[in-house]
Amino acid sequence: MRRWRGLPATPGDLGRTVVTIGMYDGVHRGHQELIGTAVARARALGRPCVLVTFDPHPTEVVRPGTHPAILTSLDRKAELVAALGVDAMCVLPFTQEFSRWTPEEFTHEVLVENLHAAAVVVGQNFTYGHRAAGSVATLTQEGRRFGFAVEGVPLAGDASADGEVTISSTYIRACVAAGDMHSAARALGRPHRVDGVVVRGERRGRELGYPTANVESPPWTAIPADGVYAGSLVVQDTSGRTGDSRPAAISVGTNPTFQGTRRTVEAYVLDFSGDLYGEHVGVEFVERLRPMTSFAGVDELVATMADDVARTRAVLGSPPAG
Repeated sequence: MRRWRGLPATPGDLGRTVVTIGMYDGVHRGHQELIGTAVARARALGRPCVLVTFDPHPTEVVRPGTHPAILTSLDRKAELVAALGVDAMCVLPFTQEFSRWTPEEFTHEVLVENLHAAAVVVGQNFTYGHRAAGSVATLTQEGRRFGFAVEGVPLAGDASADGEVTISSTYIRACVAAGDMHSAARALGRPHRVDGVVVRGERRGRELGYPTANVESPPWTAIPADGVYAGSLVVQDTSGRTGDSRPAAISVGTNPTFQGTRRTVEAYVLDFSGDLYGEHVGVEFVERLRPMTSFAGVDELVATMADDVARTRAVLGSPPAG
């Protein structure tokens, strides 16, 4: 998949394209349906499918201090949309100046002058331009003017115990924040994942017989609620693509037994003794086993960690090696 940042970097050999636009944070099941529609239209027309997204999140620019938790990094988003058949991803820097563009300016500069849109596929609730003045209706009018088709795709829903829930990034962030990994995974279509780099921590886990990979994630990453989880650690290859996945017991929190203050994500990889320092990894959360707890002493903590590992094996169906 081709990928570039900013309109000046747009390749000159795209020809006419089918464009889909949005933050696409999470690339959840609703996004997957929408992107699938865009890819299908592109294939039918014999045109490349271009996904347009933004960085940073628009709310942080429009209302500083309100940046939402991010479900997928740009690299992870690129990997996921490429797997859905998208041919190119254009990342538009969302600046104060860009936020003041009118819907007409956005259409002309992005869709007409640079991407040469033959068709545009967006969600039915899509808005664009200064103060979100543009809608699917105004985009359709602009399409008639400039010669591109517009399709608004209905929002996807998900049946739950509380009735039908509209699948959205906001809903998934709430699930993650509550530690409800089952609901998050159902809406995402896969386990929620936190990407980052393995850094050196306090090394207490090694001393206790449970060495952990301390994963430092980018700012605003959607970290699950404090607690212990069954999941996996994915080591990425040199190009950033998902590589080997290993079962892991994962701790999220401040290590209250040792009066910790810094919130961390640490993964104890089952049946593994290698060195992961400096590796780019993804931590995937399958099930929350228990909340974070302060223990009276090290012996009680170690006994509970052994139980966490046993429960992780049971959840993941991963028997001890050998």
